[in-house]
Amino acid sequence: MKGYIHVYTGNGKGKTTAALGLAIRAVGAGKKVFFAQFVKGKPYSETETIHEYLPDITIRQYGLGCFITDSPTEKDIEAARHGLEEIRKIIKNGKYDMIVLDEAAIALFYDLFPVSELTRILKTKKKEAEIVITGRYAPKELIEMADLVTEMKEIKHYYAKGVQARKGIEY
Repeated sequence: MKGYIHVYTGNGKGKTTAALGLAIRAVGAGKKVFFAQFVKGKPYSETETIHEYLPDITIRQYGLGCFITDSPTEKDIEAARHGLEEIRKIIKNGKYDMIVLDEAAIALFYDLFPVSELTRILKTKKKEAEIVITGRYAPKELIEMADLVTEMKEIKHYYAKGVQARKGIEY
């Protein structure tokens, strides 16, 4: 079966959630999944659940916390580039049926690695591999390369009323 490149982008909620749902669906069909989280570097409900209950999903984080309110440090850049190098090897070895690059579009937006490097790596994917990329601000080059692009558009969000991220819903 041919694999495709998906991009979930936009300012609305649900990009990571969509990728997680797709990963669970793939595991249910007997597929192996690698779930890479860029920028994120702390425990989230999904990381805990995957570690405990979903052995066919390997999850790794290539962030040192979350710098989104500041500028990335040199260590943030190093962590993301290390992750991208690992992804290059993972895509090349063909061990996984699906590779999720969660928040890779945000990593690109903050110049943690160049879009040209990511697109070069994506061009090496095995024909059957499914690649899923999430994050706001997906660049034009990535959108053009993708086979499926979904934009999550915020219409209304309770954050505007001061509601903070809630465990089990946003993290």
